[in-house]
Amino acid sequence: MLSNIEAKLLIVDDLPENLLALDALVAGKDRRVFQAGSAEQALELLLDHEFALAILDVQMPGMDGFELAELMRGTEKTKDIPIILVSAAGRELNYAFKGYEHGAVDFLHKPLDVHEVKSKVNVFVDLYRQRRALQRQLAALETARQEQETLLSELRSTQRELQRAVRMRDDFMSIVSHELRTPLNGLILETQLRQLQLRKGNAEAFGMDRLGPMFERDERQIMRLIRLIEDMLDISRIRTGKLSIRPVRFDLAEMVRAQVENFAAQFNAAGSPLQLEASGPVEGVWDEFRIEQVLANFMTNALRYGAGSPVQIAVWADDKGAHFSVRDHGVGISAEDRERIFMQFERAAGSEQVAGLGLGLYIAEEIVRAHGGRIELWSEVGEGAKFSVCLPLAPAGAG
Repeated sequence: MLSNIEAKLLIVDDLPENLLALDALVAGKDRRVFQAGSAEQALELLLDHEFALAILDVQMPGMDGFELAELMRGTEKTKDIPIILVSAAGRELNYAFKGYEHGAVDFLHKPLDVHEVKSKVNVFVDLYRQRRALQRQLAALETARQEQETLLSELRSTQRELQRAVRMRDDFMSIVSHELRTPLNGLILETQLRQLQLRKGNAEAFGMDRLGPMFERDERQIMRLIRLIEDMLDISRIRTGKLSIRPVRFDLAEMVRAQVENFAAQFNAAGSPLQLEASGPVEGVWDEFRIEQVLANFMTNALRYGAGSPVQIAVWADDKGAHFSVRDHGVGISAEDRERIFMQFERAAGSEQVAGLGLGLYIAEEIVRAHGGRIELWSEVGEGAKFSVCLPLAPAGAG
């Protein structure tokens, strides 16, 4: 409401009795009257306050009312304050016209007419309050506009994120359905072939020399299904903060050697022989299963993208902690893909024909972070990639 806006009035006169009389005339509710006995005092008040109106006496020693009015009009802070000049001089001196030339908006002659003074002051006070109210409304509208723009920007960002999430969901479901279907199709085909042999009464198809390869094929398909399911379960555990870390003391170098032996046949079949560099024991306290999971992910990627070239694996310790790395000489990873491949369901460009959900590196990084460690990646397109892990020798915490 306008009545809630306080109006400050400045009255300037070198005679105290004139100040008291004028104060009594202009005082009112929601107004504050400031008195100045000289132009210099008035300037000090003008620097500290915002006034709705200034009433200046013309005849003052030193700087007179005309000079003060002209100075106020030339100053940025005070140029818009309405000025009423007051004079006891006769009308024949044309002080009013001189006052207008110096920036006054009105002129009063002494002796003052009470009704005239109150009416004019009321007009300027109302104008000031209306202007202030309008400024507040404009400020509120500007604030609302900025808030709406911010909200609109946030909504657009959210919309883009939702669209991206929908695309990721659709891509993920497509990949999952394909990845799950492949081992299931293998198992179904094996089962159908065996049923066919049983219906034919062909017992030779189930001889001891054939049962071993049958079980190996079944085990490979089942393990592939288990790995896919475990990856999806790990994503759920990470999101809910329930990724389990159970630290125990073990030799990291020994674990790496065991993994190299487990993968050796697959790498040799792909024409990518494994080369291990491990000078001695590297003992520490970590979750052996989870760290093995990280190494297996790196080795699987090296097998997929190594382009039939040797793969170097190293494990060592220094004053910074325990380390292991996997280096291939395959297709490499572009600069724009290096950060992205550590995100959920993201894969490097050109990997569409390679099996996988795009979860391995994301899970690996979360596991290493949970141990208080870090993963470093070096890669150039056409020159292969090197994934390195640094782990603290003491546990970061147990889950």
